[in-house]
Amino acid sequence: MSTARTCLRVDGEPVALTVDARVTLLDALRDRLGGTGPKKGCDHGQCGACTVHVDGRPALSCLTLLAAADGTDVTTVHSLAADPCGARLQKAFVTHDASQCGFCTPGQLMSAVAALSRADLDAPASIREFMSGNICRCGAYPNIVAAIRSVRNSRDGQDGRDA
Repeated sequence: MSTARTCLRVDGEPVALTVDARVTLLDALRDRLGGTGPKKGCDHGQCGACTVHVDGRPALSCLTLLAAADGTDVTTVHSLAADPCGARLQKAFVTHDASQCGFCTPGQLMSAVAALSRADLDAPASIREFMSGNICRCGAYPNIVAAIRSVRNSRDGQDGRDA
């Protein structure tokens, strides 16, 4: 068994772990660090429930080896409330009933934050395409798009009700 020592920042906190080199970022976040946000859905990178940000970009943590995250900043859904945009997005998910059962919500929120950082994702169709890597078994897709658009529109000075 080969081990690897990995140092990274998770939600702003420095973390150093020595684990089997085959451990995924998702397993380290949940099993070693006690995080409950990123979910283990399919464990094959197909559902998006495990989405986190690695150095500001969305990443499927079930497909990312912890060793590959060495030296990076990892952001999980746990830190969204401290970010003004993240807090508005969480509130919009509640307002627009985009959470439904809630299992996919952490991954949906992390992808939605990334969507909001893209100026080219304005139309509902482009938002749906960007979010297509995140599966919602409850089918709350229109509500998720409405939540994202409401935050985007409120940021742009509109009220977002046309979402």
